[in-house]
Amino acid sequence: MKFPRTHVSLPRALGAAAAVASLALLTACGEPGSAGGSGGTSTSAGSVAACEAVPSDELVVLDDDKQLQTVDNIIPAVNAAAVEGDDTLIPLLDTVSAALDTDTLIGLNKAVDVDRRTSKEVAEEFVADAGLDNPEQSGSGEIVIGAADFAESATLGTIYATVLNAAGYDTEVTTIGNREAYLPALEDGTQVQVIPEYVGTLTEFINKDVNGADAEPVASSDLDATAEALTGLGEEVGLVFGEPSPAQDQNAFAVTKAFADEHGVATLSELAEACGGLVLGGPPECTERPFCQPGLEETYGLEFAEFRSLDAGGPLTKSALQQGEVTLGLVFSSDGSLTPSE
Repeated sequence: MKFPRTHVSLPRALGAAAAVASLALLTACGEPGSAGGSGGTSTSAGSVAACEAVPSDELVVLDDDKQLQTVDNIIPAVNAAAVEGDDTLIPLLDTVSAALDTDTLIGLNKAVDVDRRTSKEVAEEFVADAGLDNPEQSGSGEIVIGAADFAESATLGTIYATVLNAAGYDTEVTTIGNREAYLPALEDGTQVQVIPEYVGTLTEFINKDVNGADAEPVASSDLDATAEALTGLGEEVGLVFGEPSPAQDQNAFAVTKAFADEHGVATLSELAEACGGLVLGGPPECTERPFCQPGLEETYGLEFAEFRSLDAGGPLTKSALQQGEVTLGLVFSSDGSLTPSE
């Protein structure tokens, strides 16, 4: 499962107030090794050399090459009743899925969150540049597209609307809030018929709704298996889905580009081989979640000298990375402040 989004974007050059707040919090965390409790001790005697953080504005994600994280590819979620007798709507949404990848999603988020352009402007430009504004399919009818209350969802929803409009549908995009609010509306289908969703997170949300809070997880790092599980769960609540996009917005771990270049690391496995004594930054729960510090230690053998309690992919973690206060930080893989992979 993914940590909840903070819905806060971070320009590469932080404002003075954000920097001061971040430094104050980091100072409160104490000196290296003083994190206390479950998060502040080294996991080994130091089998590899300790590597100091390297300050830099540019942040890069290290590849999760052993697939610690659950997949969270973008996927169109559609009310099943809304597409009865309509063979056009989902194939049109699938053209959007095919046109997106994670680097493209980073660029869209940068345009909105960092460059401060509107989701509508960015979405329409993307649709035109991707050649999706003159679809071969045509359809008709009114479709309301829901969006969660963060910019990425609004941009994706507007992309869906722009493509459907070009095909002849009459669309509207409405922001409904969090998943607890919008998913019942999608399942009902009277207010909302389409929402851009995330494969792994949605799978587990419906799984717990259908099978109880203690249901065994069915989402995993296997996209095909997770999408298959989601399809089955969707049938129970009146939802169908398009094709998952290559684009993902999932938990990821970043370093500064200067650090990655200095140590020649592009994957978490390479980091474990090259460096020990790392300082990890993330939300307080990171020390206990299997896909955060425990998973990094057990799956990759990463050695941490300290954990610093910051936030989930938000401005505190990114600022701490940029200022060299932490070596490795939890981010979201489509964050607009990341440097796309080369």
